[in-house]
Amino acid sequence: MRLPTTLLPCLGVITAVIGTDGQAVVPQGLNENQKTLYTNDWADRIWKQIQGVSSCSGCQGLLLTFKSLANLGDRYFVNTLQDVEDADVCDGTIELQGPIIAEALRNVAIGSKTSQHFCVTFLGLCNYPAIDEWEVPVPPDHLHRKRPVSSGRDPIKVVHYSDIHVDQLYTEGSNSECGKPICCRRPSTEDDEPGSAVSPAGPYGEHTCDSPASLEHSMYEAIKKLVPDAAFTIFTGDIIDHSIWNTSWDYNEHQIIRSYEHMDRHLGIVYGTAGNHESHPTNAYQPSSVGDASSWIYDLLAGTWSRWIGHESASTAARIGAYSTKYPHGNLRVISLNTNLFYRGNFWLFQRKMLRDPSGQIDWLVEELHAAEKAGERVYIIGHMPLGDRNAFHDQSNYLNQVVNRYSATIAAMFFGHTHRDHFQITYSDAPGKTFDNALITSYVGPSLTPMSGMPSFRVYDVDPVTFAVLDATTYSANMTSPTYQTQGPVWEKYYSAKEAYGLLTNPPLIDDTAELTASFWHNVTEVFEKNQTTFDEYMLRLSRGWVQPECTGECRSSQICMLRAARSQDGCDVPTLGFSYHTRMQNVAERDECGISVLQATFSALVAKEGALKILQEILADLDVKLHG
Repeated sequence: MRLPTTLLPCLGVITAVIGTDGQAVVPQGLNENQKTLYTNDWADRIWKQIQGVSSCSGCQGLLLTFKSLANLGDRYFVNTLQDVEDADVCDGTIELQGPIIAEALRNVAIGSKTSQHFCVTFLGLCNYPAIDEWEVPVPPDHLHRKRPVSSGRDPIKVVHYSDIHVDQLYTEGSNSECGKPICCRRPSTEDDEPGSAVSPAGPYGEHTCDSPASLEHSMYEAIKKLVPDAAFTIFTGDIIDHSIWNTSWDYNEHQIIRSYEHMDRHLGIVYGTAGNHESHPTNAYQPSSVGDASSWIYDLLAGTWSRWIGHESASTAARIGAYSTKYPHGNLRVISLNTNLFYRGNFWLFQRKMLRDPSGQIDWLVEELHAAEKAGERVYIIGHMPLGDRNAFHDQSNYLNQVVNRYSATIAAMFFGHTHRDHFQITYSDAPGKTFDNALITSYVGPSLTPMSGMPSFRVYDVDPVTFAVLDATTYSANMTSPTYQTQGPVWEKYYSAKEAYGLLTNPPLIDDTAELTASFWHNVTEVFEKNQTTFDEYMLRLSRGWVQPECTGECRSSQICMLRAARSQDGCDVPTLGFSYHTRMQNVAERDECGISVLQATFSALVAKEGALKILQEILADLDVKLHG
């Protein structure tokens, strides 16, 4: 069995050392017998390293192989990945995203911080690399404002929904148990045909499927009915369905325009954000210093948002996918971040040298917050991925945490989505010592509309009309287990109120209708979770809005509480895990988010998750050598 000569040194030497320039140093002058010996046991040796204490070294050796494969060209790289992955993970995703990965691999220096990030992200190997320390520069004229006290006036209502994931191809009566990442779509086999499906899809959605247009429309109608006096709406992104193998500019553009037009017809002001699924390929937002491949999605979003944010703010959105705008009926500024530029699933960020501030968005945020502080404005920061998410790069999350700390008196609250779960995160002034006294800002992470993660839901906040502090957060959901759900349509009802659920349990209690749900209050809630398993179990049930009741005690409970106290991702108690199952992650809402999944991650991790997979790769490479060299 022969291997491509360009790959042979990489496969043969898994104990390669790293030179001062960050490149792997491999022995020279191997004779054919030595090469054959190395070749024959390459897979076994890599496997042993990956499974043992040298797992990071094993990953670097494997990465060197893929780097060499990428150097052969995008087509060879893509074809090899498609051959490695099994049939139920679609080739289309690899076709779309593979070239971006190949470009990153061609530039990466083995042993560098970027290569370590690659091993963590794609293989669950290596530890998170150390943060490059950077004190984010801020203007020196600090006004030392204090957070305002509640005005005591009647609250206004603010709506928050997220991750609607509307499937244009949803087909009533099609198979809802198809064995693919999402079902209920236009039939791909006779068994999936309406009338033939064993588990036919209902008209208003199934838990194995993304949202039909009927469910999206039902939510907008419910918001109009339940919150007719809403001051404005926050939408924290993700319109496109999870068929990430099937995206295109035209497909995504049509759905984005359609959904925002529906919002415009049914709701008032809508402040939107860029979800990772809006782009094509999925997750791919190119930093401005790398290229302009994302200009089409920025232009599209800026055009749809301009009706609510104005042309000046839209011009910023067209440049970096973020904007800052003033709410026209109060002293509030809304700053929408493009969190995709801090997202581990965005493969454009894997540059030879990791970018400190992609597209200059952190510096821009400082400018906007400083201007707001000087003007005495209150600020809402909105975005798609929470800044404490396990898939937020630690460096950028750390830098953003510095900014949030500095302007904590100006920032009233932050709002995100992406996880599909109903939860929150807390920013502290002194992250290593997290207490009631140093809790600063709450990030409200909204539940999803898509039924894949639980009951379809949205939130309504009671908000102080002067300070714009959040006084209560109420989740509304549609119970899909209702016998009339599919026949008469979703019935949207109050699921729970944060103040009602937790206000009497904290010390001190919080029951005053005009009192803010401060970050200190939410810290006290996490202390209740530590002491009271029953209350914590109720919280876990609320993650999916009553759909899944996961068992979570001991270390699991500690980890969940840790994540609530971690609006800075480096504090989130997340440890890279060897490989992962794509389908398991898609289905288990208690363990993982839904939106950050990449088939490419599944493809790479399959090599280290199952013994024998590396030998399959070895055979594929040998076949490639025959094609290249005869």
